[in-house]
Amino acid sequence: MWEKPFQQFRIFGAWVFFGCVIGVIVGLIGVLFHFGIEFVTEYRINHPWMILLLPFGGLGIVFFYHLEGMDKDKGTNFILISVRTNEKVTLKMAPLIFISTIITHLFGGSSGREGAAIQLGGSIAGNFGRMLELDEKEERIMTMCGMSAAFAALFGTPVTSVIFAMEVITVGVMHYSAIVPCTIAALIGAGLSDYCGITPTSFVLTNAPEHISFAVCISILFLSVGGAVLSILFCVAMKKTSTLYRKYFPNPYKRVFTGGCIIIVLTYLLGTGDYNGAGMDVIEKAFYGQTAYGAFLWKILFTALTLGAGFKGGEIVPVFFLVATLGASISSLFGISPSFGAALGMGALFCGVTNCPLSAIILCVELFGGKQIPYYAFVCAISYMLSGYYGLYSEQKIMYSKVKPEFINKNAE
Repeated sequence: MWEKPFQQFRIFGAWVFFGCVIGVIVGLIGVLFHFGIEFVTEYRINHPWMILLLPFGGLGIVFFYHLEGMDKDKGTNFILISVRTNEKVTLKMAPLIFISTIITHLFGGSSGREGAAIQLGGSIAGNFGRMLELDEKEERIMTMCGMSAAFAALFGTPVTSVIFAMEVITVGVMHYSAIVPCTIAALIGAGLSDYCGITPTSFVLTNAPEHISFAVCISILFLSVGGAVLSILFCVAMKKTSTLYRKYFPNPYKRVFTGGCIIIVLTYLLGTGDYNGAGMDVIEKAFYGQTAYGAFLWKILFTALTLGAGFKGGEIVPVFFLVATLGASISSLFGISPSFGAALGMGALFCGVTNCPLSAIILCVELFGGKQIPYYAFVCAISYMLSGYYGLYSEQKIMYSKVKPEFINKNAE
């Protein structure tokens, strides 16, 4: 009768150990990646002419992937596939995405870092599990541990990292078997990041309502609809741009070089570098109402042109840029403060493009505090339903309808 409890404790002990190991390994690599991004971003800002080398940086990225036999790299989608079907992820993905994302940010491509973090953590942890000769189900959990640790190390949001890793693979099915090792890995990743002096991503809200108000809920309703529409626009722009690139420039070298040239021309035409890189400085300004109208549309264009051409990085930080600038710009129309409008917009669009409502709500709490959690839940719920079945990750499975209690089992559009 004691055999089963003892077995549970044995499994628990094993996952505590694996969670610690993955947290340390991936957390340290995540910290190094963060410092690398910060260094090249500062260097690019201080040397604006670096953007002229963007097309050549793109050629280098394509060459590196070709050299390693990964011409048809699926990026973050491959990590999702590996968790769902246990398809083997090569360890070569980690150094490739590390270097190529650094190159993209150094020369001014518009991209984020979370996609790179998921690929980094997932590929390292998955291969570590294979090295230990774990079975295929345990390898999948290891991959999710790596995703959690890397995300937490880069953003300092450990709870979001855990829920996101369990929720994003298959919408409607939470992989709770991974909750213990993912939580441990995320806490260690975030702890290492904090120990190394990396400030967790967070924002201070001003004049945000602390009590539930019917008038504020009505305003949020309209803002949520806008967030859902914008999430669809962003996902469609990303995929259509990539399709057009491949249609007119089937050669990947010509494609990435052309994309780099277009980014250079647009940057000089607009006379600003606000839309190059991740744009965290612009996001911070948006919380104080310092943003230009239409900035979100330019960021969509820059990001789609960058990633569609073959440069590397992530989409989530550009998403934060979009909604922070849009929410801050139109907040006055709804009678709310720019910072609160930006926060709501970030929750709505993150939920819309990832189809992860729980992760979006918790992200808002970790970024902005928990006093406004009813509003975060409201905006994310509306965005989730109205954003349809669009998503950033085409290999993400959506198991149940968003409007009916029925099984649909379809990929995100």
